[in-house]
Amino acid sequence: MEISLSWLIIGFLGQLFFSARFIVQWIYSEIKKKSIIPIAFWFFSILGGVTLLAYAIHRKDPVFILGQSAGLLIYGRNLYFINKQNKLKLSYKKIKKNLFDFLGKTKNLFYK
Repeated sequence: MEISLSWLIIGFLGQLFFSARFIVQWIYSEIKKKSIIPIAFWFFSILGGVTLLAYAIHRKDPVFILGQSAGLLIYGRNLYFINKQNKLKLSYKKIKKNLFDFLGKTKNLFYK
């Protein structure tokens, strides 16, 4: 099966999103000096999962489709539990502040 450049880009983009969740988790854990799974981990999981599911559907790969679909249910369920605990408060202002705080702390990890 030949694959177009646009679908190849979608596949790699999905993999990038999916991999970013581990980088975010690692950085948060380094900052806190303990294992932490931040909310961003679950959003990157969903973003990567949806993108890779679209790619898998295009490729007509049932194994890949089933794997990504099951993962999306788990990621969504985790966000449901987080929201139920009132820990999911999203606003543009808060996201922007948290992003700048995160980037500042990340910079401090590498440039001490």
